[in-house]
Order: sequence, then C-alpha cells, then structure tokens
Amino acid sequence: MNKINNQFASIEQIAGQYLSQGAVKKEDAAADVSFEEILRQKQSRQVMEQSSLKFSRHASMRLLDRNINLTEAMNARLENGVRQAGEKGINESLVLVDSLAFIVNVPNRTVVTAMDQTETNSSIFTNIDGAVII
Repeated sequence: MNKINNQFASIEQIAGQYLSQGAVKKEDAAADVSFEEILRQKQSRQVMEQSSLKFSRHASMRLLDRNINLTEAMNARLENGVRQAGEKGINESLVLVDSLAFIVNVPNRTVVTAMDQTETNSSIFTNIDGAVII
C-alpha cells in the first residue's frame, strides 16, 4: 500500500483493503453450507407446513369463547381426519372428534369453524362435501 506522509494515498485503497476482506469472509461462511444441507432444510420445512393445520380467526375465537382446549391427542386425530378427507378428494369436510365438530377447508388445511356438542344438537351442517368421524 502506498502511503504518503503516514497517510493512505486514496480512499479507494483503504476501502479496497477492508471491503475485500469482509467479502471473502462472507463467501467462506456461505461455502461451509452445502447445497444438500439447504435442500434438506427446505424439504423438512415444507413437510412441517403441510402436516400442521391452521385455524382461521373465526375458529380460534370459537375455541376461546367456549373454553375448548384441544389436547395433542385430539389435534393429532383432527389432523388424521383431515388427511383422510384429502385422500378421498373432499374439499370442505366436517370432522367429528369426540364431542367437537370442525369444518375444515381440506386443500388449504384450514379449520374454518369449530363447534362443541351444545351447538351440534341441530345436526345440520351445510356447505360441506364430506364428513369424517374420528
């Protein structure tokens, strides 16, 4: 590096010295992660997104208003029911789990609404094309 009276000759020289070292460090860090590792991470994230159900705001409010708490076992059974409905080509499904009824948009894996036994006494469900009883 050319110095003039203990100073750098230009801003470009100092910028080039310090910026090029930072760029090399970033490239080295990126090179440590293989394509295979990144692919596996993306695939596992997709599997998790596909396996988990979403609850619409309406369904979440229904569960809160009625103090309905889904256990892990009940949630697993609900997911199983949605999976079975998808295998049969159902788009809008009624899934009955114990004394709870869920209307689920199967392609989006979204619970649209939830009802407990007191609301299901009328036994009339509309806008569904299939039902799964778990």
